Amino acid sequence: MKKILLYRFLITILLTFIFGCTTPYNYQANGFEDVIVIQATITNEYKFQEIKLSRTYTLAESTPKFEPEAVVYVTDDAGNKYEFEEGEGTYLSVAQFQANPDRQYQLHVLTKNGKSYISSTEKLTTQTPIENIQATPVTKNDILGVQITVNSNDPTNTSKYYRYEYEETSKIVAPKWYSIEAVVKMFPAGSNPKGEIVFQERSKEKEAKICFSSQKSNTILLTSTNDLSADKVINFPLRFISSTDNYIRNRYSILVKQYVQSLASYTFYETLKNISSSGSLLSQTQPGFFSGNIKAVDNPGEKVIGFFDVSSYSEKRLFFNFTDIFPKEKIPEYQYYCPEESQIPEALIDQYYYNYCFADNSVCKGNEILDFIRTGVKIYYPNKTPSYLLYSIQCGDCSTFSSNIKPSFWID
Repeated sequence: MKKILLYRFLITILLTFIFGCTTPYNYQANGFEDVIVIQATITNEYKFQEIKLSRTYTLAESTPKFEPEAVVYVTDDAGNKYEFEEGEGTYLSVAQFQANPDRQYQLHVLTKNGKSYISSTEKLTTQTPIENIQATPVTKNDILGVQITVNSNDPTNTSKYYRYEYEETSKIVAPKWYSIEAVVKMFPAGSNPKGEIVFQERSKEKEAKICFSSQKSNTILLTSTNDLSADKVINFPLRFISSTDNYIRNRYSILVKQYVQSLASYTFYETLKNISSSGSLLSQTQPGFFSGNIKAVDNPGEKVIGFFDVSSYSEKRLFFNFTDIFPKEKIPEYQYYCPEESQIPEALIDQYYYNYCFADNSVCKGNEILDFIRTGVKIYYPNKTPSYLLYSIQCGDCSTFSSNIKPSFWID
């Protein structure tokens, strides 16, 4: 049982390393093994290629332990050497390069403690582009949503094995943003009242109305056409999003990344995917420690987690508005509760309306207003009553929980 728990823990580490997050597992540290984790994929993109090195860690440590001060490089069968240098939590190639279909590549890693690791030689897979991405309204398990699918075609019938990742971005529009903002002007210490509210035009230098939130896929997405008569990926499902999910409330974009894999690489990721499911991880047919194509040079029996992959790469981006997909459906609620003035429940009136006065009684809330605005807890929004209508700051300033920098790829 301890071996099964350890094995599951090592897989959890690799999934965390690949995707950046995963569901915590209550692993007991008895029998913990310190194992190197290597994630290395180079592609036919001309870019600074990236290789990640870390070590397994206990859940008490909460985050992967980056492996620093390593010597990392890739060689090819023509005698070229591509060196990598340590960056922030990763190793980047010193110069931009791309995998060539006529070359074979090998990864070399020398850690600071003198241990050396080497991969098998790998060759670039067939270069097959994504044909298109589609977003279609569907109902799954009685839930209406949008299904995002990908299509690809290799007329040479040599790609066969595909892995996908995606990055998605959501446009956020603060519903209670107002061009005039209330700010606090404090009086000298000891003054009564201690300050006052003044109104001014919002600064154009700080965007607060429109923001963008991005996230990456955190599951292993694989498909194979090996058993099909044609090497065609047809409507492979990548992402299902409920019609009530506020991530698609306004405008949404997804960047789909396709990696054509070798059989060995596909098998590695397929095994990783299968054993990372709760059902198979604790089954009685639990296999031994499975390895990739990287081994320790001086100690062939040492456990190494990871795979050196040379994959052809293709990407394509899709945009859609909520109303494009669901023209008759109710737009999802905002990320925070920001009711219309007419819809504020009677029981919550006192949490939204405040009298701007400073008399020493329970009616005047001037000092509370000053504190709310000064500390950024609430934001002013105009209304039809003499009272101040205050919403949670997130309702009127999306930059408090998301990025107010428009991505370079964004198209409205």
